[in-house]
Amino acid sequence: MYEKLFEPIHLGPTEIRNRIFNPPHGTTLGSRGLVSDELIAYHEARAKGGAGLIILEGMAFHQSFCFPSAYLNAGHDDIIPGLTKLKAACAAYDTAVFGQLFHAGRSVRSSHDGSRPQVYSASDTPDDRYRIVPVAMPIEVIFEIIESYASAGRRLVEAGLDGVEILASQGYLMGQFLNPAVNRREDEFGGSLENRMRFLAETLAHTRRAIGSERTLGVRITLDEQTGAGVAKEETVKICQVLEQDGHLDYFSVISGSSASHDGWIHVFPPMAIPPAYVADDAAMLKAKVTKPVLVAGRINQAQSAVEILNQGQADMVGLVRALIADPEFPNKVAQNRVDEIRACIGCNQACVGHRLSHHPISCIQNPITGRELEFRPRTDVTKQRVLVIGGGPGGMKAAATAAAQGHDVTLYEKEARLGGQVRLAEALPGRSEFGGVITNLSAELEKTAVDVCLSSTVDKRVLEKLDPGVIIISTGAVARLPEAEVDGIDALTAWAVISGEAQVGQHVAIADWSSDWTGLGVAHMLALAGHQVHLFSGTSSCAEAIPPLVRDQWMGELYRLNVDTTCYARFFGAQDNTAFFQHTITGDAIVFEGVDTIVSCYPPQANDDVAWLADLSNGRDSPFVIKTIGDALAPRTVEEAVLEGFKAARTIG
Repeated sequence: MYEKLFEPIHLGPTEIRNRIFNPPHGTTLGSRGLVSDELIAYHEARAKGGAGLIILEGMAFHQSFCFPSAYLNAGHDDIIPGLTKLKAACAAYDTAVFGQLFHAGRSVRSSHDGSRPQVYSASDTPDDRYRIVPVAMPIEVIFEIIESYASAGRRLVEAGLDGVEILASQGYLMGQFLNPAVNRREDEFGGSLENRMRFLAETLAHTRRAIGSERTLGVRITLDEQTGAGVAKEETVKICQVLEQDGHLDYFSVISGSSASHDGWIHVFPPMAIPPAYVADDAAMLKAKVTKPVLVAGRINQAQSAVEILNQGQADMVGLVRALIADPEFPNKVAQNRVDEIRACIGCNQACVGHRLSHHPISCIQNPITGRELEFRPRTDVTKQRVLVIGGGPGGMKAAATAAAQGHDVTLYEKEARLGGQVRLAEALPGRSEFGGVITNLSAELEKTAVDVCLSSTVDKRVLEKLDPGVIIISTGAVARLPEAEVDGIDALTAWAVISGEAQVGQHVAIADWSSDWTGLGVAHMLALAGHQVHLFSGTSSCAEAIPPLVRDQWMGELYRLNVDTTCYARFFGAQDNTAFFQHTITGDAIVFEGVDTIVSCYPPQANDDVAWLADLSNGRDSPFVIKTIGDALAPRTVEEAVLEGFKAARTIG
């Protein structure tokens, strides 16, 4: 069924052992522009997992693009030794490695001293996201950058990399020159299509001369920027046809979205609300018009959709970024007919994109080893213990599976009839069903072990006497609570009660959102879809500040379509009869909202203390067991922390 995924393919002079590639993506694992041991370990894990090709994250190469220190900088020879070491690590698994060269143009906020940088673009046209007025790039700088592309390409091949990719997609510098809505120049680099693509064409020609004919050269292009101000698809296809005729390129890589607008930005890292594999139709459109191989990426997270793209002839290779962040062994598991064991990406963007945008090393809420490959090397010195895990949410499930995989004797107790904890609430929200994949994947991990799972069961002293555990991991989660406010004559409900369907909700709803995360947006979306009139009050400066911005942007667009009103800087104060009272968090002024039937509170839960009595038994040097408390039972946070702490707790046993 999956044979096509494992057919070799040539991209120019480079033979790739299969059709699965790991596209370029930021990792925040660089160190002052150089390759770190952490970055090498990260990519080595993906090579070991079976990826045929890895294309390294976009590298800066010219002083006009000010980059954070955790980016890679191919603008000097210091980059070569680290790249050589990285290439060798991946070559051990017969994985080819390309490097991507990246210039953001006007899409830059970072600077070396905190001041707003001077940025270049085709013209002085600002965009909607970065809101910095660029300088129209002087011709002498254009030619300087063309040569810098070529010099950087030379460094990549000197380091032993198999190829070079030029980023011309998603509204960055090359895309800005291609786009007539941005490029308003009247010289040889603007106006006609031939002129607008001259910068890219010259860059490819110079880079080809620099790297020679024995290395692969490709371009990453966007057919649909998912915004009203992008290059038309038909014109992008024409650009690719001309570039192919020029004779310098070996492949095209198709992606979607744009960094320049909020609507386009959502598609740069498409969240779970975006259909899987949705860029394949664009790739097929290009493939029908060119002869060079076409690569595609864009939320391909299942083996079935990956092979279908190839079988239908929509593309020649399929790119997996977040799918390999969640499970580096994805290709090997498919090849070994272990598809059911794949830890599928759920498109939450929390620890991958979320970490990247906050300048932290990349990771995954389901796979805490990602980005921590050196820290979490397999242990070989484990002494077997009897382990009791109390609580079957994601943290407890991860702890139990990890402990059992290390050889411990593990029993998991869960008081409910199903595993999953709060994830069961999250997956009940509109457009969030895929979040339940966390539990599907963790259940698959548990099934591979000998963990004894006891559902609808609680722990008491008799259980302790029976099991005689040496280690107890408490992962009992949290319980919902209402804020300490006076509420009289009106229903006040927790968000959990609303999501679970336990509570009746009136027609006119005020949501008091203290948490500023998925809960408030999700409940507002759920109730608005059900026909309620909803007003979302957030205590922060913008709604859902605690979730990655592009996920928030997509959700806020949905709320706008559903006529959900929002008010920020609003702290819930109380309610009487049909009136809710809020307080402006800056001025202290009263915000009065009348005609309310129901208050829905998104107040933070509190740690569940159902088994607090265990602490009394574990006091003293002669304690019969060690207690480790994780996740929300320790301090209410998110799935990411629960899984990470469950994994860490299990790793340190024995």
